[in-house]
Amino acid sequence: MKADIAIVNGYVKTMDGGKALHDGIVLVKGNRILAVGTDDTLGDWEAGRVINAMGNVVMPGFSNCHTHIGSNVLLRGLNEDAKLFEWLGHMWKMKQNFDHETLLLASQVGLIEMLKAGITSFNEHFDAYSVTPEIDALETVPLRATLGFGFADRGLYADVNDYSWRALEDFGDKVEKYHGRYQGRLQVGLSPHATYSCGPELWRLCREVADAHGISIHTHLAEGMQELKYVGEHYGCTPTQWLASLGVLGPDVTAAHCTALNAEDIALMANLDVKVAHCPISNAKLCSGNMPMRELLSAGVHVGLATDGPASHNTLDMFQEMKFAAITHKNANIDPEILPLDRVLRMATRDAAIAMHRLDTGCLAEGMLADIIVVDIGTIHSAPAYSPEAALVYSCRADDVLYSIVDGQLLLDNKKPVGIEEEEVVIRLTEKACALRDKSFR
Repeated sequence: MKADIAIVNGYVKTMDGGKALHDGIVLVKGNRILAVGTDDTLGDWEAGRVINAMGNVVMPGFSNCHTHIGSNVLLRGLNEDAKLFEWLGHMWKMKQNFDHETLLLASQVGLIEMLKAGITSFNEHFDAYSVTPEIDALETVPLRATLGFGFADRGLYADVNDYSWRALEDFGDKVEKYHGRYQGRLQVGLSPHATYSCGPELWRLCREVADAHGISIHTHLAEGMQELKYVGEHYGCTPTQWLASLGVLGPDVTAAHCTALNAEDIALMANLDVKVAHCPISNAKLCSGNMPMRELLSAGVHVGLATDGPASHNTLDMFQEMKFAAITHKNANIDPEILPLDRVLRMATRDAAIAMHRLDTGCLAEGMLADIIVVDIGTIHSAPAYSPEAALVYSCRADDVLYSIVDGQLLLDNKKPVGIEEEEVVIRLTEKACALRDKSFR
């Protein structure tokens, strides 16, 4: 077999239901995985680039199934120690002054951070209401992305009412222009903001547009008691029940957070095959509550892990998210077995890819897209790595990622982003961001 890239001698976690391979080999040709196996099973092969992963883990790249990159990088570290709605109001003051160049730099910084952290695909809820800067940034840092165009028409976000309706009414033009761009790495979707910021007519139109173009819907749902109170007072039911009554919920929907769910909500989500993006660190930081993990999994609801944005999480580190998810739900349920190691790893890879509707990534198997990372578990903070799985979930961190391959392209080579002047981007962003902050809060 002739391959473009071969990763050899690693501990291969395929995340496809099979056992891990000791001294495993992953062969990549073009943008697909050519073969996965060992010397005993693969026979003769050759490759243009061979990566020796001895002592390291080879695994699918993380799929970050709910995040906000461009906007939230610019808001990182602002207005800490605030409750959700106070925090949202503070952020909106700055969002109203965003410009293309600053959003482009912020998007590049977020993409580079994810690349270095082993996140190879992400589901963007673009609440900056200007998606083109991030589309441009993906030329420089070509991760796999689903970019959700943000919409709102009331409350805090009433200022984008006109934009939202115009954008939705001619959304077919955006689908034609962007969906499938960058050799299929880029998809577009719809991101109505939340039940408290979008009215029923806007929700119904989102469903019509999604059905017409076969694209996904990505929203915040049941994110704490304030949302529950708002929808209850206005519509007499829970946020989940309200969206179900509008015909919005379905298998093409990714619902982020979902901390304020009752038994009827969970049954609805299971019956309608709604996907959930779980963001435990953001939920805890903004006091949004703890998602009912046991009940969702017992009902058969599909749950993936996500970082949310770097304003409510501060980093784009899926290792932190895995650890926090595991320990939070073990403690909340007084059950150390609720989220075993392999389940957490699957939630950050294969399950998260499914939760963002990218079915051809998230595991290592012949024919799957070549989105692969190599993680160093031989560090001082992971030693002795008796269990590679335990090291990944509880000891490793973002800077342990050595190599990242996206769509068959080696983008992170021995911790160095390929073809990117990282320091220059950070310096330019910092200058722009500080000027934007001073303008917004003077």
